[in-house]
Amino acid sequence: MSDDGVDLDGRRLRTRRSREALSRAAFDLLTERGLGAVAVEDIAVRAGVTRRTFSRHFTSIAEAVLGDVDQDVHLFNEALCRRPLHESPLLAYRNAVHDWFAVEYGGERAALLARRWTLFQRFEDEPDLFAGYQRIRIEGQRESVRIIAARLDVDPERDVRPATAVAAGAGLLISALQTWAAGDDPSALPDLIEDYFATLVALTTEFRTEESLS
Repeated sequence: MSDDGVDLDGRRLRTRRSREALSRAAFDLLTERGLGAVAVEDIAVRAGVTRRTFSRHFTSIAEAVLGDVDQDVHLFNEALCRRPLHESPLLAYRNAVHDWFAVEYGGERAALLARRWTLFQRFEDEPDLFAGYQRIRIEGQRESVRIIAARLDVDPERDVRPATAVAAGAGLLISALQTWAAGDDPSALPDLIEDYFATLVALTTEFRTEESLS
């Protein structure tokens, strides 16, 4: 790799580390004080960077708190891109969830799931956070639709299969997340996700059976 390439990779790594440090600091301060009692200067000091560095990465405190969630959405869509083309859209979506989860929250990284659980529990009391999460989620689903459309080599404006697959997959994932956030076990999410997808398979089978008999 050229010196320029090394410098570019180094800058990207420093940028990512700064962003992650700011997001962690924002989350920690949120849990300590609540969103309304956190200032940008507080986050910058906790992360060991300047206010100007914060402004390069985020436009608001809520956005900083949700930085890891935004990263999760991008990582999930990267996992979706990597799924084999022979998989059906919904199967690819489900398997991408498993792939993303295993990499980001498996093994030694399992403790990160408890932080995410704590964040999701704050949404009810912090409407700005919930609104920011909704924006991230919707944009992530739009990207998922584009990925599925590319896998099928179709125009998503004319073919409803990509949007339908994403609506089903994302709906199941959101339902699992809501159940998880309302519960008392931070480690329960993987089993909940599997239960929701398995239930859809069972309901679809029942529907097809009843339809064929009608």
